[in-house]
Amino acid sequence: MAVVYEVVVTCEPAVADRLAEYMTERHLPQILATGCFAFIEFEQSTLHSYRTRYLADSQLDLDRYFAEHTATLRDDFAKHFPSGITSVERVNWNVLRTYRREVESASST
Repeated sequence: MAVVYEVVVTCEPAVADRLAEYMTERHLPQILATGCFAFIEFEQSTLHSYRTRYLADSQLDLDRYFAEHTATLRDDFAKHFPSGITSVERVNWNVLRTYRREVESASST
């Protein structure tokens, strides 16, 4: 069963641009390179609130990520942002079902 690991970070407005750049240019590519996740989505809801959704194919993949990679990656995050982060919330979700819209193929005439 697939598992979604979700992290919501709220920061002070002064660090928002730097946080977005760090996440997209460094942190998230490093996490994807661990091979623990099938995909990662990085989203913004306000100027200083970001959500990242990581899809692992199984709980074993997520557990491997936590056991082998989180300490190093969180340390790097803390070094880049010793201040300016106002909250971090983490939640795991079990994917019960995924719905996708059907895509019609173009017919040739």
